Amino acid sequence: MIKKPGRRPGPPRKPGSARSQSPQRTTRSPVVQIDKLSHEVRGIARYPVGGKNKTLFVDNALPGEEVKVKITASRARFDEGIANEIIQPSADRRTPPCPHFEHCGGCAIQYMDPAAQIAAKQQILLDQLQRFAHATPEQVLPPLTGDNFGYRRRARLGVRFVKQAGGRKPQLVLGFREKRSNNLVDISECRVLPADFSAQIPALHQLIDSCTGRKQISHIEVAIGDDATALVVRHLQPLSEEDRQRLLDYVKARDYHLYLQDDSGASKIWPEQGAERLAYALADFGLTLQFHPQDFIQVNFDINRQMVSRAIELLAPQPDERVLDLFCGLGNFTLPLATRAAEVVGVEGAKVLTERGRENAAHNNLDNIHFQAADLTADFTRSPWARGGFDKILLDPPRTGALEVVRNIATFGARRIVYVSCNPATLARDTAELIQHGYRLSKAGVMDMFPHTTHVESIALFEKT
Repeated sequence: MIKKPGRRPGPPRKPGSARSQSPQRTTRSPVVQIDKLSHEVRGIARYPVGGKNKTLFVDNALPGEEVKVKITASRARFDEGIANEIIQPSADRRTPPCPHFEHCGGCAIQYMDPAAQIAAKQQILLDQLQRFAHATPEQVLPPLTGDNFGYRRRARLGVRFVKQAGGRKPQLVLGFREKRSNNLVDISECRVLPADFSAQIPALHQLIDSCTGRKQISHIEVAIGDDATALVVRHLQPLSEEDRQRLLDYVKARDYHLYLQDDSGASKIWPEQGAERLAYALADFGLTLQFHPQDFIQVNFDINRQMVSRAIELLAPQPDERVLDLFCGLGNFTLPLATRAAEVVGVEGAKVLTERGRENAAHNNLDNIHFQAADLTADFTRSPWARGGFDKILLDPPRTGALEVVRNIATFGARRIVYVSCNPATLARDTAELIQHGYRLSKAGVMDMFPHTTHVESIALFEKT
């Protein structure tokens, strides 16, 4: 599923600071100078309201620009708006190439030069580390970058029908969420999806619209491996044989895999032979990892390969060492670690993913890995698999971070910890905890996993002092 929010929230409100009943009306379209970017990659300005200067967060604005702003929300401590006229543009401003940019909520900062995007994300990481952990990495790693378009290997296309005036046939909408809305934008292409699949979107739209049970289809997931492309069609009621045949004809003509998903789960319909798997390679380690089209994977294969190589380089596992991989998923880091270390224990909360990890270990003839399903929010240090401790630890938690985990793994006294993060705020919070437990922040940097979005993916190395 696409890792992209619809409406991006403003900074957190203090208790008691209520949203105004209506926006301030003293200046509805102020002209302001953008001073800097927020941690959400929005422009920040100050402008006069009621005799005082008030903070204004502005979408579609870059530092140094003079812009005219449409105010969209007003609160006690700050206002929000969107730059609807660029009076003096920044040198980093670019014309968004996507025809749906104005409405689609996916690539929120496509108007920004890609190099400036990653520089801004690097600064956000450093600012968050300083703000929440009072820490600066001894070495700032160079960003990992790749293609800015055509990188996305997983997506979910929503399907809805919109009523038309005059009793006309409802219009099918196939696409992603609008900015700051749960409505869908009807798309004809998507520049961040691989070009060959993006070109198929109009035909996919026509296919769904031709189905007699089209109103029973709620969304379509696409998963693209190195070896094949799979579509997972979610339907709320059983599809007719005619509709199933339409879908089959479509995927056979394009050599796609087809899955139909109802309340009981997804079932592979085509091809009839073979496992329900796609695959991607980690060439630096001579590995191929298999995954179900609905498994969690990193959506940017190029950056993922670079990220795995960097993580292994930073952790530097040795042939006589025991390594712990937390939030291991289906083995994205676990298997590469096992090619370098004596033993690796991969721990994940989702049992289905640990089963997938065991499959991948067997597929790659690795017998020094032990996958465990466990609740990582609980104290796991006395679990049988944790006995004996670990020389080095890698963790790749969700956006909420790993505060409880960090407190627990500190007891192992591992010499190095590599932390892969998709949220610099929770990474900074957990950094403060690790520092308290005697670790120093040795290296940190960002990875451009989601170009043109506000998501910040980063990696940090902690070493025992």
